[in-house]
Amino acid sequence: MSELDREKWEQRYREGAYAGRVHPSAFLESRIDEIPVGRAIDIACGAGRNALYLAARGFEVEAVDISGEALDRARGAAQQRGLAVNWLQRDLDEGLELDSSYQLILVVRYVNLPLIRQLASSLAPGGFLVCEQHLVTGEDVVGPTNPAFRVKCGDLLAAAQGLQVRYLEETLVPEPDGQTAALARLVAQNV
Repeated sequence: MSELDREKWEQRYREGAYAGRVHPSAFLESRIDEIPVGRAIDIACGAGRNALYLAARGFEVEAVDISGEALDRARGAAQQRGLAVNWLQRDLDEGLELDSSYQLILVVRYVNLPLIRQLASSLAPGGFLVCEQHLVTGEDVVGPTNPAFRVKCGDLLAAAQGLQVRYLEETLVPEPDGQTAALARLVAQNV
């Protein structure tokens, strides 16, 4: 990521972006009971809403984001709630070296298909990859206007090659704020 893009994210979080988004992904909540508790990593975690949810459910969580501002907010929230999360500041466009295997790899609304393919190799036997991405659509929906920050139909399925797909959905979804999002959602397992 360019320095200009990184600073854009820092500025967004300094100005309070996503401050009201403290609830975990509804998709993650709907699928969590099928995933055994273990090591988890939240990729592009932002201010940590999903990482905190996982830690509260007993997962040993690592969470990665480019924004130090977002991670500072996440650390504060974790401390207030008495939760332990290993917060890591990394530029994910430069790849991510993982030194162990995970029961859960979570990627919510961060598009980097080559990274998702790479991360699949870091799943423990029986481990799950859970992805939720904005989907390219002609509908009037929330989310990024630049198609580079959306996946096309079939992209997540292709990125999960070699894993057993447990769930795949590419559809319009109502958001908690009443708006509509076009989303691709995937749960795949390393069997």
